[in-house]
Amino acid sequence: MYVDESILRVNGKTYKRYLLRESYRDGKKVKHRTIANISKCTPEEIAAMRLALRHKKDLTQVTAGVITMQGLSIGALWVIYDIARQLGIDKALGNTPEGKLALWQVIARVMEQGSRLSAERLASRHAACDVLGLKTFDEDSLYNNLDWLCENQGRIEDKLFRRMNNPGLFLYDVTSSYLEGTDNELSAFGYNRDGKKGKRQIVIGLLCNEAGVPLSIEVFTGNTNDSNTFASQIKKVTERFGTKEVTFVGDRGMIKSKQIEDLKAEGFHYITAITKPQIEPLINNGVIQMDLFDHGLAEVTGDGVRYVLRRNPQRAEEIRKSREDKLQSLSGDIERQNKYLAGHVKARVKTVITKLQEKSKRLNISKWVIMTVNNREIVLNIDKKALNEEAKLDGCYVLKSDLSGQSASAETIHSRYKDLSYVELAFRSSKTVELELRPIHVRLATRTRGHVFVVMLAYRIVRELAIRWQMLDITVEEGIKELTTLCVEEVSFNGVATAFNQIPHPRESVEKLIEAARVKMPEVLPSKDIIVTTKRKLPSRRIMK
Repeated sequence: MYVDESILRVNGKTYKRYLLRESYRDGKKVKHRTIANISKCTPEEIAAMRLALRHKKDLTQVTAGVITMQGLSIGALWVIYDIARQLGIDKALGNTPEGKLALWQVIARVMEQGSRLSAERLASRHAACDVLGLKTFDEDSLYNNLDWLCENQGRIEDKLFRRMNNPGLFLYDVTSSYLEGTDNELSAFGYNRDGKKGKRQIVIGLLCNEAGVPLSIEVFTGNTNDSNTFASQIKKVTERFGTKEVTFVGDRGMIKSKQIEDLKAEGFHYITAITKPQIEPLINNGVIQMDLFDHGLAEVTGDGVRYVLRRNPQRAEEIRKSREDKLQSLSGDIERQNKYLAGHVKARVKTVITKLQEKSKRLNISKWVIMTVNNREIVLNIDKKALNEEAKLDGCYVLKSDLSGQSASAETIHSRYKDLSYVELAFRSSKTVELELRPIHVRLATRTRGHVFVVMLAYRIVRELAIRWQMLDITVEEGIKELTTLCVEEVSFNGVATAFNQIPHPRESVEKLIEAARVKMPEVLPSKDIIVTTKRKLPSRRIMK
């Protein structure tokens, strides 16, 4: 028995064919017959067959001179890579060198968050080149790859969108991310949701389907108003995604009168909420009655618009406790100031009470708090009528939609609005939990957008792993760290270069993660012997004393 190799040339192309054959005698003639066509086997598998056939009389010679040693990490890399394949991310990025580099950036972001330099160093510890078919690269290659991602983002998002059932409902929200330094091309001062005063920022808009799967992400300059990001989302859904029946869900700061008119022009619908100052005129005009808030989920119609009403008792209690805490804080200040005035006869009462009134305004309780002076003592009084007026809408919220009753019930409108929490979860995971969007180690606008797009694609993988591991008592971050302990065994013969990488049977904890992720590990992995090294070397950057 032997392996027969033949080379065919057709129309300038070269094809190799491998057959497993055996020789036999038919009378005085030696004939050959084919047992199997092994052309689809890897070169390593064919070489193993030849080696085994060469020593078939004494297979102990095959293992003589075989050397095994621990190789690169494979567990986390392969699981994340296979999830990316199942989600279609690898095909959307493409099989070009740039597409493969982009896929590595996504995988690296899931495994370990950091700069392009850290992603490049990560590749030297994991079998990235063997699994993804990468050639050698450095950190500059990854920075340039962000430009490519920015340029091709629309095409990649469109491919991923076509893999999904065409949604009729879109969730949209924005967030901001502060920056260190002032040189980022998209940075500007704006409404900072991170509470970082004096920090420039960028604004990020995320479009999801009704299940919370990210469809598209867009980066705006840091001073962009939330509602001003909405028009491009309508254009995206109509022109790029080609969706006809659409309902947008956005919060009260996102979908306003202008956005509603834009949606109507496209024949789209909306679900949003209205603010407290918008609720009060509806109550004063008799469109909404206060007692409706105390009957679970209620619905009224006015001017062709449906209003869905509800009071959240838990939220009402939170507001009440917050108001009491603020009042207690002001009372403590008044008590301390009264002691001060009693001990300092020359202190001016007017100056003290002015400071206290300023604090009451900061605490947003000045409408129902009254402070008077009686013999140099400040007395705190509560305007109960004003307080009751202030508290009447505690925990109340009103949703607004133009969907017909046949299209969606009040319960459906309420549920779809609550689905905005999926977008909030995506922002929370992307910014502070598993993926660490910050710090942003780039300055160019194209690379900033490419970096944020990488985080969005990585979140799709993290989200999928969270779903598949939901029955395991482990976080996604812990699971990935556990998987990194599974390494290949480098197998070589007689001290020559690595012939192939053998993947050992994982221990029980790792095996459970792989099975729950619905991923099948290969038994062997080709060794390409590609070494990845950084241009910047740490020893040269250290200061030795």
